[in-house]
Amino acid sequence: IISPDKAIYDMELSQLQKVLDLNIVGTVLPSQVFSEVFAKQKTGIIINISSNTAQRPLTRVVGYSAAKAAIDNFTKWLAVELASKYGEGLRVNAIAPGFFIGEQNRTLLLSPDGSLSPRGEKIIEHTPMGRFGMPADMDGALLFLCSDMSKFVTGIVINVDGGFGATSI
Repeated sequence: IISPDKAIYDMELSQLQKVLDLNIVGTVLPSQVFSEVFAKQKTGIIINISSNTAQRPLTRVVGYSAAKAAIDNFTKWLAVELASKYGEGLRVNAIAPGFFIGEQNRTLLLSPDGSLSPRGEKIIEHTPMGRFGMPADMDGALLFLCSDMSKFVTGIVINVDGGFGATSI
């Protein structure tokens, strides 16, 4: 995170590397393990976790946005790679959550008393559904991507964001 009083040249590269390792390397490694098994059995589904910030970068979280954009790209690349080499039984997609309150972002989105922070207010103002996501909000996208209803779907990223990604300022 680059705080409002800092600039890009103040960012510690070691912190950037941690975010990249957690997100993109943390996506590639399990994909390697599972794709090897799936290639042998000619079937399998990989669902990566991206973020709205991949498509619409947010201020202050440059590493996170860059890592999630890399996940979107990797998802598309792997979808083509696996289907081309091993057949239509291997699918790779991603879900891109919008804003969900978690321990990682709680202090950015909420004030200590639980009310919206100025950043949280701005996000809700630009979310047509007017709220943060709940974990169950991702269930439909996940079930769709795991089911035969999506057997001709690979290489896509589904936004689950209450319309945030569709909003313009």
